[in-house]
Amino acid sequence: MDRPARSYTAAMAGTIMIVEDEPAVARGVQVALEREGYAVSVQPTGEDAIKNFADLAPDLVVLDVRLPGIDGFEVLRQLRRETRAPVLFLTARSDEVDKVVGLEMGADDYLVKPFSVRELVTRIKALLRRAYGELADTETGRTLRRKNLVIDLERRRVTRDGERIGLTTTEFDLLRHLAARPGRVYTRSQLLELVRDYDDALEQDERTINVHISHIRDKIEPDPALPRYIRTVRGVGYAFAED
Repeated sequence: MDRPARSYTAAMAGTIMIVEDEPAVARGVQVALEREGYAVSVQPTGEDAIKNFADLAPDLVVLDVRLPGIDGFEVLRQLRRETRAPVLFLTARSDEVDKVVGLEMGADDYLVKPFSVRELVTRIKALLRRAYGELADTETGRTLRRKNLVIDLERRRVTRDGERIGLTTTEFDLLRHLAARPGRVYTRSQLLELVRDYDDALEQDERTINVHISHIRDKIEPDPALPRYIRTVRGVGYAFAED
């Protein structure tokens, strides 16, 4: 149930689902987002989120990892069957593994508790712009064709040999940046800056880029163990293979 591209303005800020069992946290986030003009729905359990997702059709999901009953990982797994809407994970400071697992499963970003509401709002705005904003690359046109891989920048769709490939928002942005300039080597910190347009990008763990690249390869490469599209430049970063 992929969404068509849209442009977010102050008049149409979008709908956000918050899946959080701590009432104080959920309420604080809800108030802050509603002040920004977003429509907000709070779901206290993973079961509620899954049950109500289709009717609410949110543009973005803020998802706590540690939920009673069905945890955030299972919620994400089920949601990814029907939507590519951005998902921002909320994790505990001590749970480093949650960040990596969440990204591997298709989350687009994560934020460690405790967090500032201002930072959360900033990241949500960034994800929404990336997911639905006008992102066509004027230097390369609206479509990138690399071997048998086609990247539709306007519709944010990727196909290989005509077969649709489902990518998350972050995965798509990384792929389009790399594919737009074959042969150019990007460091991990540069890729973080490209896909995250908020101030503390450089403070994020660069290893998350490795997770995203691995996930992209699993989806686009005929043989992820022998990548033909995205190559690793040892000790530096990544580059898209030149034709």
